[in-house]
This record gives sequence, C-alpha cells and structure tokens, in this order.
Amino acid sequence: MQAAKRAANRAVALLAAAALAVITVLVLDSAPAQAVRPPGIPSTSTAYGELAALTVAAESHGSSYDRDLFPHWSSVGGGCTARQYVLSRDGSDVETGSDCQPDSGSWQSDFDGVWTSTVSNATIDHVVALSEAWASGAWAWSTAEREDFANDIDSPQLWIATTSANSSKSDHDPAEWMPSNASVRCDYVKAWIHVKYLYDLSADAAEAGALESHLDAYC
Repeated sequence: MQAAKRAANRAVALLAAAALAVITVLVLDSAPAQAVRPPGIPSTSTAYGELAALTVAAESHGSSYDRDLFPHWSSVGGGCTARQYVLSRDGSDVETGSDCQPDSGSWQSDFDGVWTSTVSNATIDHVVALSEAWASGAWAWSTAEREDFANDIDSPQLWIATTSANSSKSDHDPAEWMPSNASVRCDYVKAWIHVKYLYDLSADAAEAGALESHLDAYC
C-alpha cells in the first residue's frame, strides 16, 4: 500500500515536472549559461501542502543503517550513471567522453555558491541523505526501492555540491543544517519537503517545525 502511494505521488510529480521542463527550455534557450537546479522543485504553496501531509514521527532503526543498502550510482540509460547524468544535466559547457564521464565543464554548488571546473570536486549530494531516509521509513523498503531513491534523476533529490559543502551538510536535516548560500534556501527546503512527500517519508518534530519556519522565512 505504501509503495503504491509513493508511486502515485511520483507519477503526479513527474507530470508537473515535464510541463515545467518545457517552459524552462523555452526560457533558457536564449539565456546565458547559468547554474541549473534539479528538476521538480515545487511552488511554495505546493510545498506548504506537502509539508502538512507529511507524517510527523520520531526516527527509528538508525542503528541498522548501512549505505550499501542503497545501491548507487546505477545506470540511468545511455551508458550513464546517475552521477554522470546529473553532472551533464546541471553543469555548464560540459563535454563527456564515450564513457559518459565529464572531461571538462564547470559546475556550481548552490549550497555555498562556489563554482568549480574540477569534476572531482563536483560531488552529487542526496538532498535527503540516505541515512535520513532510512530512519524516516526507508528501512521498510525493498532494495530495489532504495536503489530508485538513491538514483532518482527526476525529482530534486540529487544536487551538485562541492566536497566541502557536501561534507558540511553530511546527513543533517534542515533543523540541523542549512546552506550558507541564503539565495538557495527556499528551493532547498521545498526540495527537501517534496522528496519526503514523494517517497512517503516521515519527518521528526524538530525537522517539521524547522521546515515550516524556513518556508516562512525564505519563501
């Protein structure tokens, strides 16, 4: 039942993201190169509604978490892994080899507003960390469901981040950490809420309170 609910949430979100993508292409076609944020970030009003729909519950099963329970970086088609796909999608002037690995380009880490042209410094962050997802309900998922979550290129789950920003964020939720770049905080919070909603993950009380405060403050 929960898997069906997650699938239904994601189907509706994908349709909305597809419509937005058409508009985005039309706008960006004549615009200069700029940083690109992940797809599917909802409107503020949608984010408030999705936040209200989240189950508020204490985290559990944290001690049994293992990163290997979330297989990544998996192939997402075209010979590309999810990591390679996001680097190409959200970078600027990216050139890839026959193996889909970027050879050159530039990438912005929205969390700290830093640009890098060193691909090894352009890490891919799970906005809702894998350990956070595990303790919020993913412990009950199948391995295939966890793999889908860890390699989701269609939702705002995967973000480019510098090594230092990724390390600073770690597995903290928005009650514990927020991006130093204030201009991204609204989208960051909306992305976090949307991912939790899509996957029917719970939020603990402190997290839910912080999400509402951040929406009020930054959106």
